[in-house]
Amino acid sequence: MLVTYKELKSTFLQILQKNQFTENDAELCSTIFADSTLDGYHSHGVNRFAEFLKTINDGFVQLNAKPEKLLSLGNFERWDVGMGPGLLNAHFAMNRAISMAKEHGMGCVAIQNSSHWMRGGSYGWQAANAGCIGICFTNTEPNMPSWGAVEANTGNNPLIIAVPNDDGHIVLDMSMSQFSYGKLWKFDMEGKDLPFPGGFNKNGDLTSIPKEIVETKRVLPTGYWKGSGLSIMLDLLVTLLSSGRSTSKIGEMEVEYGLSQVFICFDANQLNDSTTHDALMHNIIQFVKSAKPIQEGDDIHYPGSQTLKRRAQSLKDGIEVNDKIWHELMLLQAS
Repeated sequence: MLVTYKELKSTFLQILQKNQFTENDAELCSTIFADSTLDGYHSHGVNRFAEFLKTINDGFVQLNAKPEKLLSLGNFERWDVGMGPGLLNAHFAMNRAISMAKEHGMGCVAIQNSSHWMRGGSYGWQAANAGCIGICFTNTEPNMPSWGAVEANTGNNPLIIAVPNDDGHIVLDMSMSQFSYGKLWKFDMEGKDLPFPGGFNKNGDLTSIPKEIVETKRVLPTGYWKGSGLSIMLDLLVTLLSSGRSTSKIGEMEVEYGLSQVFICFDANQLNDSTTHDALMHNIIQFVKSAKPIQEGDDIHYPGSQTLKRRAQSLKDGIEVNDKIWHELMLLQAS
């Protein structure tokens, strides 16, 4: 079915207010969930909303937690966010990194005891909207085998890099697995196979059937051994900078929470004047787009370009939402 952005956000807002969120927190969370869905990231937007609420109602995530500063070293800060909602924690931490970048040219904030931040790209767009180059990453529960392993011993630890651009920000949002679990669940819900093999089945064979991959937890690392290595390094960085839980320690928790996350910003306006920034960036993008496509007439994409197209299309025609998911939202709204 199709719903408008306004209708979707209003539905999220009403449900959150019924679940004891403050007016400001409900407004921010409903915006992040609605924006993620608008941009086509249903797996970390509308499809994940009920699960987000459940972690709070089950007591794993603490609704009224307040961040506490643990360490300050020049342009670096470490905070304990007290198991609060991941969206609020991440937005707070990126805002703090933006503030330091505006004051000092750059800022880095590491947080411990967070929870799932939903779409990590949300915080890349947040930085770029503020005129900052943004980098952020998180660890996860053990949900991906390192290269050569059979069992899950690392996470699909997402990495986000964002660059501000007047014609639409350039934002990379990727997990260290070829397909995130949210994407696997979305394809399975829609009864579709993956466009490329995304993991291994119980026989150890590469497969494009999402259900088989979820059952084995043998998702395929992005770039094979390269994605595996990057995942391990991200876990090391985020754990050391936050002094929080590593992927292995998160795996000892009842559910996926108590995560460690890092947010880095550079103020683009202090690095280069706007003319220089635009010229350097556009030279790279135009060079990428000038390549001959495999299929004549196809566009050459770059990080964020497809997101902008989906956003414009959804604002024009409405946002597609799975009927079952919408029904679940209506039940939550009525309860």
